[in-house]
Amino acid sequence: MEKSINGATFRRMINAANVYLEANRKYIDSLNVFPVPDGDTGINTSKTFMSATQAVGECPTNNLDSIGEALGKGALRGARGNSGVILSQILRGMSTEIMKNTEINTKTFAKAMRSGAEYAYKAVSIPKEGTILTVIRVMADSAEAAAKKHADFEGFFDQVLKTGEEILEQTPEFLPVLKTAGVVDAGGKALLVIFTGMYKGLLSEDEEFTLKEAEESRPIEDNAAIVNYENLADIEFAYCTEFMIIELNKKTTESDIDKLREKLMAIGDSVICIGDLTLVKIHVHTNEPNKALGYALELGEIHNIKIENMVQQNRELKAARAKAAQFTKPFGMVAVATGKGISEVFKDLGADYIVEGGQTMNPSAEDIAKAVEQVPSDHVFVFPNNKNIILAAEQAQNLTKRFIHVIPTVSVPEGISACLAFNMDGTVEENIEAMNAARGSVMSGAVTYAVRKTHIDGFDLCEGDIIGIEGGKIQSKDKLVSEATIKLVEKMMNEDKVNITLFYGEGVDEDEANVLCLKLQEMFPDCEVSVIPGGQPVYYYLISIE
Repeated sequence: MEKSINGATFRRMINAANVYLEANRKYIDSLNVFPVPDGDTGINTSKTFMSATQAVGECPTNNLDSIGEALGKGALRGARGNSGVILSQILRGMSTEIMKNTEINTKTFAKAMRSGAEYAYKAVSIPKEGTILTVIRVMADSAEAAAKKHADFEGFFDQVLKTGEEILEQTPEFLPVLKTAGVVDAGGKALLVIFTGMYKGLLSEDEEFTLKEAEESRPIEDNAAIVNYENLADIEFAYCTEFMIIELNKKTTESDIDKLREKLMAIGDSVICIGDLTLVKIHVHTNEPNKALGYALELGEIHNIKIENMVQQNRELKAARAKAAQFTKPFGMVAVATGKGISEVFKDLGADYIVEGGQTMNPSAEDIAKAVEQVPSDHVFVFPNNKNIILAAEQAQNLTKRFIHVIPTVSVPEGISACLAFNMDGTVEENIEAMNAARGSVMSGAVTYAVRKTHIDGFDLCEGDIIGIEGGKIQSKDKLVSEATIKLVEKMMNEDKVNITLFYGEGVDEDEANVLCLKLQEMFPDCEVSVIPGGQPVYYYLISIE
């Protein structure tokens, strides 16, 4: 793994982060409830970073001093919205450190992140914890600690990104509005996506990180975030007002810029007033944008004026959500699953929403109820796909006015089989009967590993042994994943079965899965054997036999 980053590599990292942020923009928009629920944090941070990326792309050389300068200036010129302006200051702070070097090591990158955090906090008149500010500060702390242990960027980024995910999940504890809405901070999520994109760009072998790569490796669910807009406070200041002051008057001083900041704080909030005697960037939420512009004209010329009515944006956002929630079809389906491949299978079969969950990750009744609320139907079939989730799915009925029909599937294969039996033209009762019959016709197996030394189901197990499970009992054991899988399939098979499907997990290589498929096809020539990328954690294979 690389221990240093040169200008060409850093340019690729910036490009990858830009592509990755754009790929996840809509999801970030759906999280946006702070400082106001206007649903534009994704587009604002994306446009800000895009401006920085374009400036870097125009650099004639790969010298880090030129690239760093372009990054900071490009971000400031294109900064949009509250989170976008703060992001521009993070990038500006990072660029001041990057410009000092011909190559970047982990200690340099950590210093750059610390500088970014400091610039961001200084830019905001009244810093709020639980926002992008908190996320960059904690990630900078982690970066400094990681740089002491890791000279390589793989270990460094692994630690920093893990810390970023952890602090992002804690943001609702800082800001009650996030907890009320049931989301994490949108700006903080955007920042984490950017650093994740940088890391993916570092790992990428291509000079140009593509949108396809971003979508294939996207860690964010395709569904929009489930947001509770009830009990959110009304918007106090209606107009998001942004502009620049250029060509400052000869008599204008640094003190005048400070006084402008104080005047803006008196007429609004979310005030950011940054810059120097060559350029000042203004962002304020106010009911009197005319006053903000008037104050600025006393210092120089105003440029790139953008005034948005956040009350109207909020109305449109709520209207869109309400329209999406209207009952547009007789039935809907919600499935609990983990792993990109498995989720895609359920979506292909007509599932309207996928709730992230499974073994060791059991969603709550509230999680399931929120998902049901997103489905445009009065009657929703829910597939728990795990025996430990069935009760939560049944309890979800008490948290929604929709009619929930729980099909008690205890495995992914059962859930898929039940989905296949769904008939949009049938009645609720007919579908329940058909789905239950379908789930009962499939045999489900799973291949995983033993977590401790024990004796169970007639097997002496050591930690790390590969085990095959069917019907809640261990049916096979081996040191090799493929052999344990073959032994399990042999135990499960009988002359009535004609289809064997293997969903391979995140710990299994595609070529390895295909080799296993060929072996099973040779062993059971009268059966159709197929492998599908499931991407599920914990289990090497999930097995469906029908």
